[in-house]
Amino acid sequence: MKTQGSETIPTLPDKNTLIGVLLADDHDILRQGLKLLFKTEADIRVIGEARTGREAIALTKELHPHIVVMDISMPDIDGLEACHQIRLHYTDVQVLMLTMHESEEYFLQSLRMGAAGYLVKKAAPSELSQAVRTIAHGGAYLYPGLAKSLIRVFLTNHPPPQQGAPDIQLATRREQELAHELKTLTPREMEVLKLVAEGHTNQQIADHLVLSIKTVQAHRANVMEKLGLHDITRLVRFAIRHGLIPSEL
Repeated sequence: MKTQGSETIPTLPDKNTLIGVLLADDHDILRQGLKLLFKTEADIRVIGEARTGREAIALTKELHPHIVVMDISMPDIDGLEACHQIRLHYTDVQVLMLTMHESEEYFLQSLRMGAAGYLVKKAAPSELSQAVRTIAHGGAYLYPGLAKSLIRVFLTNHPPPQQGAPDIQLATRREQELAHELKTLTPREMEVLKLVAEGHTNQQIADHLVLSIKTVQAHRANVMEKLGLHDITRLVRFAIRHGLIPSEL
């Protein structure tokens, strides 16, 4: 645990715990804006600031935040390498990439380096707070539209099985696992899982299903808990394998 003033920030937050955030960006004005944004959130607190990737690594060691909100383009050590080092040495600290880059290359590279989320700077302020909460409590958060890149990569490396596969016993076991996993989800949770895997935000899901944000967040948390899916790669794999999202993009 780390103590900041009169408040204690534990290593693993629960739903009622203050989320400690370290900001890593070389633009002072952007960090100040983010601090003002998070001051309006009762459950999020900025506990440190870094201007370079090297500073971000050092402050992660010193402050042990729950989330590092990291820019990609920084001097000294860039955000991708800093993310890799943080995830390598401080596995319970999660990284959210906050960047101007919308390219598939940066997005996929961030995930390979261990980032739990990817958001572009033009996103709405409420989306950033939502991303921090989602990641702090074990989820993954992707900017809408980029999830298809992850699906495409997964399908390239794990093509759908062909009909008439010779291993009948393996196919039978998979069918049994499929039936068991699907039975744990309600119809509404299935809908939410499908939309999350496609890269939709909680707000978009709420609008599509005509639900409140809190209801969507509850369904999402239930899905993650029931299936043991704690990162977006596994969630996408599950959704494709079970036919919840199309294999042709």
